[in-house]
Amino acid sequence: MEQQQVAMYLAAMAAGGLLGWAAPSLGPGLEHAINPFLGALLFVTFLQVPAAELVRSLRDGRFLSAAVVVNFVAVPLVVAAMFTLLPANHAVRLGVLLVLLCPCVDYVIVFSGLAGGSNRRLLAATPVLLIAQMLLLPGFLYLFLGPGLADIVEVGPFVEAFVFLIVIPLTLAWTLQAWAAHRPIGQKVSGAATTTMVPLMAATLLVVVASQIPKIGDSLSNAAAVIPFYAVFLVVMAFVGKAVTRLFRLDAPAGRAIVFTGATRNSLVVLPLALALPDDLAVAAVVVVTQTLVEVIGMVTYVRLVPRLMPLEEPAAAASR
Repeated sequence: MEQQQVAMYLAAMAAGGLLGWAAPSLGPGLEHAINPFLGALLFVTFLQVPAAELVRSLRDGRFLSAAVVVNFVAVPLVVAAMFTLLPANHAVRLGVLLVLLCPCVDYVIVFSGLAGGSNRRLLAATPVLLIAQMLLLPGFLYLFLGPGLADIVEVGPFVEAFVFLIVIPLTLAWTLQAWAAHRPIGQKVSGAATTTMVPLMAATLLVVVASQIPKIGDSLSNAAAVIPFYAVFLVVMAFVGKAVTRLFRLDAPAGRAIVFTGATRNSLVVLPLALALPDDLAVAAVVVVTQTLVEVIGMVTYVRLVPRLMPLEEPAAAASR
C-alpha cells in the first residue's frame, strides 16, 4: 500500500467525488465523520514518533522559528500581495482569508512524510501552530477586512479542534507506546495500528470530498473564481518555503517540512468557522471547501516535486553541518 499510496489517494478523491455527486443527501452525515477520521489518522501518525523524540523536537528553536516565520510572516505578506486580485464579494474574501491565514495541523504531516520531510519536527510544531493561529487570526482579519467582519469569527471551533485532533490522539498514542514498551500484546496492537496509515488517509480524503462536492455545485461561479488564486498560492509558497529554509540554514528534510507547512492550509479546521457564519456570508464555506479540493491535488503534486526542489544534498544542509 505504501508503494501505491499516491494512486490510492487519487482514487479515493475520485470515488468521493462520484459519491458526492450521486448521493448528495449523504453530505451532512459524511461531514460529521471528517473529524473522527482525521483524529484516527493523527493518532496513527503520532504513534510512529516516540514521546521522548517529540519532546526533544520542541527544543529545536531554528525549525520552530522557521515554521512561525513562514506561516505568520511570509504567508500574510503573500496573501496581501494577491488580495486585490480577489472578487470584491466580502464573503468570498472572508473565506479565502480564513483558510489561507491558518496553517494545517493534520494531513500536512502525512504528505510531508511522503516527500521525505521531517515529520518529527513538524509534529512537535503542530500545537504551537494551532495556538498561534487561534491568537493571530482575529488580528489578521481586522487588518484585511476591518472590525465589522473580523468580530464575527469565534474561537470555539479552534479549541475543539485542538482537543480532538491534537490532545486526544497524542495522549492515546503515548499511552499505547507506554503499553507496547512493557507488554508484547501492546507491541502487536501498536504494530497493527501503524499499518492503517494509508487506508485512513484514503478514507479521510474520500469522506472530505464526498461531503463537500454538493456544496461546490450550488455555488460553482464563486468556487471557480478562487481556484486560480489557490493554485498561484501553492506555486509561490513552494519557493517562499525554500527561501525561509535557506534563511534558517535547515537541512533538506526539515526544509521540505517547512515548504509543506507554509503551503498547506487548515481548511478542515476552519470549515466549521465558515459554516457558522450568518446566511449573507454563507458563500465563505464554499470558498473554504474549494481550497480543500485544490490543495489535496496540489499536495499530491508536491510529494513528487518538493524532493526535486530541495534534494538531500541541498546547500543549506551542507551549511548547517
